Amino acid sequence: MGSERRDRMKALGARLRGLRTEAGLTGAVLAQRAGVGQPTVSKVENGRMVPSFDVLGRLSLALDLDESTAREVRDLLAAVEAAPDTVEASDDKAPAGTTLDEAVRSARLVRSFQCVVLPAMLQSAEYARHVFESAPNVTPEAIGRAVAVRVERQSVLYEPGRESVFVLTEAVLRTWPGNPSLMLAQFDRLLAVESLSTVRLGVIPWRRAVPVMPRHGFTLCDERAVVVETFRGERVVDDSTEVAAYEETFSRFEEAAVFGPEVRELLLRVMREFQELEHSATR
Repeated sequence: MGSERRDRMKALGARLRGLRTEAGLTGAVLAQRAGVGQPTVSKVENGRMVPSFDVLGRLSLALDLDESTAREVRDLLAAVEAAPDTVEASDDKAPAGTTLDEAVRSARLVRSFQCVVLPAMLQSAEYARHVFESAPNVTPEAIGRAVAVRVERQSVLYEPGRESVFVLTEAVLRTWPGNPSLMLAQFDRLLAVESLSTVRLGVIPWRRAVPVMPRHGFTLCDERAVVVETFRGERVVDDSTEVAAYEETFSRFEEAAVFGPEVRELLLRVMREFQELEHSATR
């Protein structure tokens, strides 16, 4: 991580820590009020993690900041985002994907479209490990921590009052890391999650034309922000016009997808193909 970006992260963290101290709150109490994990508060205050704009907004509300101070911390976060992000080797560097996990944890409505990789909330631990291993300049220790956090975050799928909608292209189901056994376990998870009342899982079959040519995956967190995923990392967008454009695009993908019994039939069909691959590999 470049020194300029690190310095700006520390400045943001120090300001938030000072505001928390002035409010007479512990990190645990602030985390509870903001609806985020206590480790998140600690990492942000120590300049080790960049919060999403949504998480920063939750912290600002929990701290009861006036508009002027809230704008100040938003500007500090904007300065972090604008800083050069050249990478230096570091044991503390977290793989790309951790920002997405935190943004999803704080949302009540999650809508995710993916055209290559499975949505973070649906990944098995082994699948997630392959995803994080593909990030540059990460250590095995950082990957292990990131996988653990991702798996923990997935508990929100089962929480009443939350809604998650996932739309994939069929290509996602056929773009696989590791081995067929890994994917068979992954399909078991997809089938289990699809049956949840809090989840809608849709797939655009390859026989059906896509309404828009997909360029990358993205995840809408409530109606306030969208996390855009790229090879270099993630970008959190909270501009209302841009978020609305992503919402419209997601709706078009959602209309093209199959759900319910049709998607289960599709999942089982592709799963049988992986079973054939596994048998061929063991002959």
